Amino acid sequence: MRTLEFILLLVVTILPFVKRPLLRMVQANIVLIILASLVLMHLVIEGGRWQMIPVYFLLAILAWRLKVAKPDIKARITFLRVLGYLGVLLVVAIGWVLPKALPVFSLPEPRGAYNVGTEDIYLKTNMDEVVTEDPSDKRELMVKVWYPSDEDVSKLEGEPYVDQTSRAGFATKYGLSPGMLNYLDYVKTYVYRDIPVADGKFPVLIFSHGYGSKATGYYALLTELASQGYVIINMNHTYESLGTTFPEGRAVYFDYDFQRRISDGGMADMEALIAAFKDGLDYEARHPIVQKAVNKFYESESMNRWARDMITVIDELEAWNSSGLLKGKMDLDRLGVFGHSNGGGSAGKVPLMDTRVKAAANLDGITWGNLIDTTYQIPFLYISADWPAEHEDVNSHIYINKSTDYFYETKLLNSGHPNFMDIPFMIPVNALAGTGTIDPYQGMEIVTKLTTAFFDQNLKNDPDADPKAIGAEYDQLEMTVHVGDSIR
Repeated sequence: MRTLEFILLLVVTILPFVKRPLLRMVQANIVLIILASLVLMHLVIEGGRWQMIPVYFLLAILAWRLKVAKPDIKARITFLRVLGYLGVLLVVAIGWVLPKALPVFSLPEPRGAYNVGTEDIYLKTNMDEVVTEDPSDKRELMVKVWYPSDEDVSKLEGEPYVDQTSRAGFATKYGLSPGMLNYLDYVKTYVYRDIPVADGKFPVLIFSHGYGSKATGYYALLTELASQGYVIINMNHTYESLGTTFPEGRAVYFDYDFQRRISDGGMADMEALIAAFKDGLDYEARHPIVQKAVNKFYESESMNRWARDMITVIDELEAWNSSGLLKGKMDLDRLGVFGHSNGGGSAGKVPLMDTRVKAAANLDGITWGNLIDTTYQIPFLYISADWPAEHEDVNSHIYINKSTDYFYETKLLNSGHPNFMDIPFMIPVNALAGTGTIDPYQGMEIVTKLTTAFFDQNLKNDPDADPKAIGAEYDQLEMTVHVGDSIR
């Protein structure tokens, strides 16, 4: 909660109950001038937002009461007066809850040596678009590039937090008016549009977001990694992200009709899997049931589609490295992929389809499809949320043979699935956000340090980078390291 918001909340909480004694000491006009000054400072410095409407309403009522109050006349306790004070207390309670539940939050400041720039790139592919009904449609992609920069940004403003199309898609998903997210304009980002790329050549990371999420929902994660010296190609999977803005302002949103079509009856394939875990079948008895389910589940095809999106972008990297903003800035021999949720599972498929990828990471995604008994040939990092004990650990049946290289199997304790996103900053109420009890800033610190150490070790060949050291540093991180084996 911002400072002046907090002060105004204190005022509307206390003043209704002390206004008469106050007016015996101070003239009403002076009190009104102080109140008006506080409100004006709040609106000019911090900016107004709808979460403060209960406070603005109470301030207007208080201003009127201050003008008409007769401080020398003792107030009588009546039923209506008691009812009025109870109403004030109710509005005050709402006034405290709304700004705190939906705050103007602070993103973590990046720790790396570089400032971070961004640029959007449009890509028209030759792939058929399966989502739309027109058979002639070809798949279009917008990607957001995050890159290191040496530019002085002290006099620049960071780009707005979450673009308007993604905000509209987010609002639709939760049945809100897009205008209710305008308070996000006040969130400071540490990302700057179209500033020069730093000198040198940098490793490249392809990042994929969660299903029905938004590419711009990972500012904390991606800003930090870019500040550590990585060019990050942030995928936006058209029709399966909350929103995509194409050139000339054309907006495309999540296609709920398509989701219903592909998921129709899909959960029926999962009933046997859920029952196998619920009934306590041992691993060997459960395995063929899980194998059948993961191959049939509809998200498998979604992951195949997203993996092809990422490979299509990889195919374009040489051209982007030859001209434009990124000319000569990408070291394409040092290429990694990672993602969260459905994007993490999709990232797990890419190195099995494309040998150009040298390291990969999955942030709390299940890799649906035909990966059972597959062995990775590159270093792999898997970070899971701290799911409840009764949760179906599907990946224990997928990541069996691990890797011929290092395979880091880790768990962020006391976390939930959204702890890898900006969600715990945006909605700091665990029950609403689905996050764990871990401090969101500490959780993001652990995830970014671990991910950075992993890619630094395997893409930068940094002798000081050691994911195992991150595991030893934090009690909130559980880690098992497999080295070229098939330990289950």
